[in-house]
Amino acid sequence: MTRDSARLLGQVYLWIVPIMTAALGFGIGHSSYAIYLPIWLVNVVLMAVAIWVVGLRDRRAMQNEDRSTFWASLFLIFPWMLISIFAGMGPPPETPAGWVATATEQQVRYSFLAVSGVSVGAGFMLLGSKLRNMGEKMYSTLGMYAISLAIPLFVLNMLFWGAYLPEYIKMTATSGLVESPEWFRPVRALFGAISIVEVALIYLTAIAFALSQSRVGWLSRRSGSAYVILGSVGSLLIVSSAFLPDPFKTIGFAVSIPAIPLIMPYFMGVALLRRSEG
Repeated sequence: MTRDSARLLGQVYLWIVPIMTAALGFGIGHSSYAIYLPIWLVNVVLMAVAIWVVGLRDRRAMQNEDRSTFWASLFLIFPWMLISIFAGMGPPPETPAGWVATATEQQVRYSFLAVSGVSVGAGFMLLGSKLRNMGEKMYSTLGMYAISLAIPLFVLNMLFWGAYLPEYIKMTATSGLVESPEWFRPVRALFGAISIVEVALIYLTAIAFALSQSRVGWLSRRSGSAYVILGSVGSLLIVSSAFLPDPFKTIGFAVSIPAIPLIMPYFMGVALLRRSEG
């Protein structure tokens, strides 16, 4: 296999990871950790090999500016090394009993998502600094501001789902409560509003960095337009879900599933890998 063929194969594998994760996670649902953990670890190894083949093989030959591009791409890709475990976990449970039975897995899920948010924030900050040094200051600065606001809210929301909610559900289950107490409803509404804001900001960040990369010639007009359209649709749907009835609420929920807004940053990271090669 030639070097270019190996790089193409590695890039294709990285492209299909989110698709495989979603297909298995929603198609098959929850499976035993004895099954999905080994498969997940194999995928992590394959992703690491693909990253090495596509962008890291000539690391020693990189110029300093290319190293920053590589690290930006790595921080944007890394979250899906963690998120790919959801292919075996499936979506979160829909019943309190399901949450109690899988409390540890849900804590792992949202811990992974919190780490993923921090990683995406670091990747975009590095990318923004690189683009500013190249002379594109407007959109890269807007993107850096947006992600710096989004990630703290994203992490806070994940801590609510991963730390507070499992303990709350276990507490209500052991105490025999049938309905949630009145004080919980305002808390849930608050974090629903936080989710809308942070998800919209992540989509807007993707739009800003797509426009910035298009300006410096790192994205073609077609690719840049695709990011802008998808980001605009995602942000409009999540914001409209706060004010409009179904089907907007349901669609808004779909685009706000925590892993979904992290897909566009991931694909940006994969595209950046080829720019970091020596």
